[in-house]
Amino acid sequence: MQRGRRVRAGSAVDVSWASVHIDWSIALASVIVGFTVGLTGMGGGALMTPILLIFFGVNPTAAVSSDLVAAMVMKPVGGGVHIRRKTVRWELVRWLCLGSIPAAFVGVLLLHASGDSAVVENTTKILLGVTLILAAAAMVFKASLQARRSAEARAGRRATLRPGGSILVKIPITLLIGALGGLLVGLTSVGSGSIIIVCLMLTYPTLRGSQLVGTDLVQAVPLVTSAALAHILVGDFELGLTTSILIGALPAVYVGARLSSKAPEGVIRPAIVLVLLASALKLLGVPTLVLGLILVAVALVGLPVWGAIDAAAHPQSMWDRAGLSRRRWIGWQAFGAPIGIGFAVAAAYFTRTRGRLVRATVPSDDDGTVLTEAREAGVP
Repeated sequence: MQRGRRVRAGSAVDVSWASVHIDWSIALASVIVGFTVGLTGMGGGALMTPILLIFFGVNPTAAVSSDLVAAMVMKPVGGGVHIRRKTVRWELVRWLCLGSIPAAFVGVLLLHASGDSAVVENTTKILLGVTLILAAAAMVFKASLQARRSAEARAGRRATLRPGGSILVKIPITLLIGALGGLLVGLTSVGSGSIIIVCLMLTYPTLRGSQLVGTDLVQAVPLVTSAALAHILVGDFELGLTTSILIGALPAVYVGARLSSKAPEGVIRPAIVLVLLASALKLLGVPTLVLGLILVAVALVGLPVWGAIDAAAHPQSMWDRAGLSRRRWIGWQAFGAPIGIGFAVAAAYFTRTRGRLVRATVPSDDDGTVLTEAREAGVP
């Protein structure tokens, strides 16, 4: 959208309007990303940044900085909802931010100190590729851990932190989690949600799902703001690119969040893992043929293995209530994985069987796994 200079009547002052170019193809891509974020609750940087690099040829530092500025605008929405619901553990937010805010600045400065512009851009691509692999692995691990804790909570075998309850803050570990997340976000824009929340799950196992999501969302606001400001200060920011992202993402996040309760989460999350892995390998320079073979192998073997682990996390009582055979679903996926049969069984498990297991139990948000993160985020 171009605007020129305009002279106001009766005034000698010229008002210069900045030229902001809206790329509608990027806006359309951000609609898809925003919808996915609203649907699943995952961080948008892991999807939007590689899309800008691979499909639109945006230089890496501009893609990272623009995505961070967009996140700086969007994250306070979900965070504000959790603050009103009192599902934010402020004692954790404080220590996380003490580690993450300076680390985000350091990440940006380290990146730009790595050499000339060509070296910086190449380093950013490599770091982003590695971080996306970590994010994909974190998604798989998180899904497995959530399934197990959800099953334990429903069976009454897991105690969770009640609202207003006290928690012993592990200060050194919490600072380290914040610093690690801040460094990754400053370097790549990825990690504020996908990696930090998994670290919190492992460090504070009694936190409810809503508390995990709320704490992670609120601590991410100053984190991404710090990283975004650092990128702006070094000159990476592009207003037109960020505006294009926000135009598509803001309404799409809203729509996705509204539909999250009906989302086939068991199908969406494995697909996102494959997308993250494909993006990572492409950024790392893996040839297309090799990339295709790797993805086929991961889909044929990885999906049934993931399904078998997920099925095993649900206790026998849940399977009995759903009228299903736990042994058969685990066995067919685990032993059928190497020969391709497991993939078909896993597809059936994630699309139909897993939903029946969840519906066979009384819904509970004690561990945050019955409701998707997007629903817990409370985006209106």
